[in-house]
Amino acid sequence: MSRTAWTWTRLLVAAGTLAILVWRLGAGPFIDGVRTVDGRALAAAAALAVLTTVCCAWRWKIVARGLGVDLSLSAAVAAYYRSLFLNVTLPGGVVGDIHRGVSHGRNVSDVGRGLRAVAWERSAGQAVQIVLTVVVLLALPSPVQSSMPLVAIAVVVAVVAAALGARARPGGGRSRWARIRSAAASDIRAGLLARGAWLGIALASALVVGGHVITFLIAARTAGTTAPLSRLLPLTLLVLLAMVLPSVGGWGPREGMTAWVFAAAGLGAGQGVATAVVYGVMVFVASLPGAAVLAAAWFRRPRQSEPPLQLRLPVVVRRDGDARA
Repeated sequence: MSRTAWTWTRLLVAAGTLAILVWRLGAGPFIDGVRTVDGRALAAAAALAVLTTVCCAWRWKIVARGLGVDLSLSAAVAAYYRSLFLNVTLPGGVVGDIHRGVSHGRNVSDVGRGLRAVAWERSAGQAVQIVLTVVVLLALPSPVQSSMPLVAIAVVVAVVAAALGARARPGGGRSRWARIRSAAASDIRAGLLARGAWLGIALASALVVGGHVITFLIAARTAGTTAPLSRLLPLTLLVLLAMVLPSVGGWGPREGMTAWVFAAAGLGAGQGVATAVVYGVMVFVASLPGAAVLAAAWFRRPRQSEPPLQLRLPVVVRRDGDARA
């Protein structure tokens, strides 16, 4: 399957998920979610977004430094806000990250390394999120609790394999796969597992997950969910995992997963969709500083200067042959 076909397939799946939810549940949960959003929820989302964005930018700075590309924290925060806004407004959910990697790569004259820094930074964050999710799902009841021991074993095996693969020294293979594996191992050692890097990446990622969890819990309360936190926390982490899937401006997998886990937990699929809608509105409002970053960059963009106006004066030729303007 070509890349274009695969992209369209993912977008159609996300749009199809929304269509199925509307067909089965009606438009009521979506409308209720929008109606219940209030100023306090939006202010809380914006404040939490400051924390999570700064932590994400800090994680990106650590990874980029390990890969040998310079990045200031202020520039990282501005670029991360811009990428968040693009991710929640454009199809796919990763356009902002690609733009962030390309822009940084152009600034340091190494687009490939800039894209790799973004890819490893996002991967590290998702890895920490998966580990935290598995720990919580092992401890608290959830619709998937019976499967969690096997999932936990698989996660441990994957982490150990990744660590051993990163520690292994590159061989002498010249195949394309051997070169890719060697480059990936080198990036992991330098960008993620270097002394002083892995602890900061883990801490930043844990704070990001915590910020997203609190935001979703506020959305659930705003939508009218009264279940205790011990019941909502595992559901929240399951929904956050689904948000890494391709979407249409952030919509699709989030609503589908929320409807399923809320229904499986006895809270109602409609209540889950309303919660997801509230969360989506909160995240969109919290990402609006990224629009300001885009606007500021557009106004700072140098305009093409017009050619200087050349004034041609008439030339008068005198009888003695002397030309005077």
